[in-house]
Amino acid sequence: MGRYETYGEKIFVRKAKIGLFKSVYSDRYLRRLLKQAFKEVTLGDIEKPLLIPAVDITHGKPYIHRTDFGYSSENELSIKLWDAVLSSCSAPIYFPPNNVNNQYLSIDGGLWANNPSLVCVTEALHHFKTDLADIQILSIGTGQQNIDFSIGEEKYWGIRQWLPFHFPTLKVMPKLLDLAMDLSSESVTYHCRLLLGDHYLRLNTELSEEIPFDDFTNMAELKDLGKQVFQDNKQKIASFLSDK
Repeated sequence: MGRYETYGEKIFVRKAKIGLFKSVYSDRYLRRLLKQAFKEVTLGDIEKPLLIPAVDITHGKPYIHRTDFGYSSENELSIKLWDAVLSSCSAPIYFPPNNVNNQYLSIDGGLWANNPSLVCVTEALHHFKTDLADIQILSIGTGQQNIDFSIGEEKYWGIRQWLPFHFPTLKVMPKLLDLAMDLSSESVTYHCRLLLGDHYLRLNTELSEEIPFDDFTNMAELKDLGKQVFQDNKQKIASFLSDK
């Protein structure tokens, strides 16, 4: 968190106002931050099971970066951790796709697994042969965007309504993308609760207003919100962990 606050001003310096012809931001400082954080650690160096969802846009399919729990190739395990994380951070329009070892271009895995809980369930069932009754998940979200479209508010439903931008900054508010990602996340929550019942605990409070993910000036507010969510759910979390 501290590094993100330090690098936020550098990461989110616009090189394009709207992102019509090139990505809004360069990934130069984000890449530097991740390299400093994870250094030369590869996926193969990590002893615990870890998965990082991404999207392989070269071949047009979802992609999962995995650590070594028996099913990853040597080529996959040689990928640097910072490289895999950068892929999962490369939101379309905002950042350019990440070139992974000159093999494929990769973008934000949140497009298909914004809440990766269901991916974890299927990985546990398939790769670890775990019984469904033995799976427990504590899922922590980053906040549900407050997105609404009021009845009678708009007469025309074109790009301006779905992807509004504000003057004089010309900042785009990708309401359609935020809505799609929130719906994907909440759909996973619904299915996991049906599958796992009390073995699934999801913490993801609704934000009081729509907050652009590239607005680093809200860091203090978001940290306070995170602390409040923890305090509000402290007993529930303790009970969930002690019962498992």
